[in-house]
Amino acid sequence: MTIKADLVEELFSQLNCAQTVFGLHAEELELNKETAFKIASGFGGGMACAETCGAVTGAYMVIGMKHGHFTSDPEAKAATKQKIQQFNEKFKAEHSSLICKELTGYDISTEEGAAAANNSGVFANKCLQLIKTACDILEKHF
Repeated sequence: MTIKADLVEELFSQLNCAQTVFGLHAEELELNKETAFKIASGFGGGMACAETCGAVTGAYMVIGMKHGHFTSDPEAKAATKQKIQQFNEKFKAEHSSLICKELTGYDISTEEGAAAANNSGVFANKCLQLIKTACDILEKHF
């Protein structure tokens, strides 16, 4: 487990998965935490529709800030895309999917699904592990 992964539980108890991953990297990205939390706020819960996992989208934001392009240079675009694909491969090797509802077993975009997920402990257990995995991958490889 990496240093950032050790800090996940405290932060995730207050924020969503994407905010936790992106916020833990705010300082090294030269962002204040409040700004990072606001940027990532709409990405939790699989972008509020149980699609791409918030831990994954939070990691994409970190990769973009560290290695992203800002011009139309095709090589820079390709390099960013390659890093995202590398992250995806590593995350899927651990968890087999990037999709929130597949990873959790619940469609948390619905009131019923979110309640069932909460009652089952999926947020405290599974989501916590997904966030830790994203942080570990970022810290070790990016």
